[in-house]
Amino acid sequence: MNGRNILVTGGAGFIGSNLIEALLAQGGRVVCLDNFSTGKEENLQTFRNHPDFRLIRGDIRDYETCLSACENADLIFHEAALGSVPRSVNDPVTTNEVNIGGFVKLLNAARECGAKRFIYAASSSTYGDSPALPKVEEHIGKPLSPYAVTKYVNELYADVFHKLYGIDCIGLRYFNVFGRRQDPDGAYAAVIPRFVRAMLRHERPVINGDGSSSRDFTFIDNVVQANLLAAAALPQDALNTVYNVACGTETDLNTLFSLLKQFLSEYDPEIALLEPVHGPYRTGDIPHSLADISKARRLLGYTPGFDVENGLRQAVKWYVEHLK
Repeated sequence: MNGRNILVTGGAGFIGSNLIEALLAQGGRVVCLDNFSTGKEENLQTFRNHPDFRLIRGDIRDYETCLSACENADLIFHEAALGSVPRSVNDPVTTNEVNIGGFVKLLNAARECGAKRFIYAASSSTYGDSPALPKVEEHIGKPLSPYAVTKYVNELYADVFHKLYGIDCIGLRYFNVFGRRQDPDGAYAAVIPRFVRAMLRHERPVINGDGSSSRDFTFIDNVVQANLLAAAALPQDALNTVYNVACGTETDLNTLFSLLKQFLSEYDPEIALLEPVHGPYRTGDIPHSLADISKARRLLGYTPGFDVENGLRQAVKWYVEHLK
């Protein structure tokens, strides 16, 4: 990344801020575009005053802002989006405006400004109602939520823009990312930080359903690795496609709770006494998610550095230190 001009949208968010930190460490000159609707100022603290970092406060739904942010960018990492299946179910219009409208505006701005490569956050939700496990990139089902629809449409637009305009695009289908800086608060918090926050408060976390639903939980450092590899990918067959970014293992929610209880009780023994509460299943959720990561291994050289247990240990340590 040394000397490259890089734009990261959503850079004040959980994934974006971790990515920026890695890009700056590799010598990149980074512009962050964020409207702080879900991103946080504190996520930028470790590099806010770095000489090669610049922040643009703006919204990807504004085309002039997109053009300004993309100016002189060699490489774009598009992480900005309204995440969360439940959020999209409650407000499909705004989810569509940001995740599709904003995506197209940014992608077109990247094309106009001559960016060489556009790497974007895709999603495992694209697999929809496909029952096949593990999930293979070329076989998807029908989306089960407005959020899933938006993420699939992103992939279609990226493919069309490459074919029409020649911009190289890579989509990374993230599978349940977790780790440092992931927000534990709010109605749409992800399951791991939500569980951790409750347990640190000696509250019983709520598991949606009977706990048998499973996910391919993926530590943030694995996701950063995949993005850096996508930026460096050279063979033509590695470009203009999508990749699963995951660990290739599934963990059900009951096991997840047990692991978190084990690791957190090392810091607070009272947590070992907690048991979960089981609530209703969430609308739009898929029952099981497990990724085949062989394509990313073969074409990008992706090798997850953290399995679920090691990632959870790292995440728990961070939350214990930062949620007190």
